[in-house]
Amino acid sequence: MGRAAAARCLLVDDDAQVRSALARAVESQGLACTQAAGGAEALDVLARDGEVPVCISDIQMPGMDGVAFLREVVARFPDMAVIMLTGVAEISTAIECLRIGAVDYLTKPAMIEEVAARIDKALEKRALVLENRQYQANLESRVRELDRLNRQSLINGVEMLVFALEAKDAYTSGHSLRVKEFAVKTAVQLGFTGEPLAQLELGSRLHDIGKIGTREAVLHKPGPLDAEEFEHIKLHAALGERILQPFLSESPRVLAIVRSHHERMDGSGFPDGLAGERIPLEARIVAVADAYDAMTTNRAYRPSRGAAEAVEELRRFAGPQFDESVVDAFLRAHADLTVLPVHA
Repeated sequence: MGRAAAARCLLVDDDAQVRSALARAVESQGLACTQAAGGAEALDVLARDGEVPVCISDIQMPGMDGVAFLREVVARFPDMAVIMLTGVAEISTAIECLRIGAVDYLTKPAMIEEVAARIDKALEKRALVLENRQYQANLESRVRELDRLNRQSLINGVEMLVFALEAKDAYTSGHSLRVKEFAVKTAVQLGFTGEPLAQLELGSRLHDIGKIGTREAVLHKPGPLDAEEFEHIKLHAALGERILQPFLSESPRVLAIVRSHHERMDGSGFPDGLAGERIPLEARIVAVADAYDAMTTNRAYRPSRGAAEAVEELRRFAGPQFDESVVDAFLRAHADLTVLPVHA
């Protein structure tokens, strides 16, 4: 490794003559030196001037000795390469320093060539550690990006399934996109921003994904559902959550919307019979948006209602079925409900 990459070396020893001799050896290799007469002073130097690439520290010093200094350095400056300076009688202590985190040790008296070789070795080891850490960080970043792209690809695929499902039925074509637009505007009125709003947008687009598992005869039935058919279609909420769980486990709001958008404030909804604030707010928002769109578009089992009639229905069932505050926010967000979203 080129020594130009290591601009400074910190020398820590209570003996000024030893420091001076080490400084001559280190500076002869093209490195600048900073000196300290003890561990406490060396920590002050590091706090004032910042971390250095390499440090040579004596073990036996009054006050804070080399071992205590090393422990502090490892804790505060883990990327600094520390070489311990030891007498022959202190070899066991030097080995203990290696266990603590020193990269090497020198025995006194140290020759210039030996000092240069140990510094090069320490700096090479430090560079390898830093390069490996950077490689790991880049690798983890790439893995996260690939995971994000893979998840987005899966989400896109699921959305295409939803749209394909709706396209097979002229009555529900565009339903999920309209619900998304109604829900997002309502959520903004309730203070949603950032990631919570993004998850609400995605959840509202995917809220009916579980209907992939619903029999077409039930989905397209032109009249009221019988008891068995109603129980069958109710399964779509929990099924949708199971479909999305493997790749949206880090998006709990999305899963909550898909599972709970048919819950009712009085606890009579499905699939879990949740009541009041036990129903996730995101699901309460989508429930209002979903109901309004269902009422104002033609369905196989009934013609559409006008905007005023649908609004009256929302107000009438605010409390037992819908969250009153969400209905109010929906109406604030959509001052002119005679104009449907562009995807209608």
